[in-house]
Amino acid sequence: MNTPDTNKRIVAEYVHAFNQGDSVALRKLFTPDAVISGVLGWAEIERAIPVWRELHEAFAIELTIDELVAEGDLVAARYTERGKSVGSFRGGAVTGKSYELVAMEWFHLRAGKITRRWGARDSAAQSRQMGL
Repeated sequence: MNTPDTNKRIVAEYVHAFNQGDSVALRKLFTPDAVISGVLGWAEIERAIPVWRELHEAFAIELTIDELVAEGDLVAARYTERGKSVGSFRGGAVTGKSYELVAMEWFHLRAGKITRRWGARDSAAQSRQMGL
């Protein structure tokens, strides 16, 4: 079992890789059997990465860590998520408008890798701010 500080560092590496759209680094941070759950459902890493790429291309998402809390192999993260409507997401309109919202994720780590990630965000606030 890693220390809580090591697990927080791994989550910070995930945020950095996510913000960069670095699929190679993301794959290295997750176990092969990891489950990623969020507002669009759940998937394994190989199915989640193309969705994350699609989100980046549509909304230029960037996460800023506001707080990380760790206990044992669990890490909770609260972010400020910022972005802008720069491309169509699944046929939706492109407005060019920016948004900012609170997002949260919960991670379970095993042997230094993320094995489960749950995400929650205020999608309604995003749509409202972007005029969708």
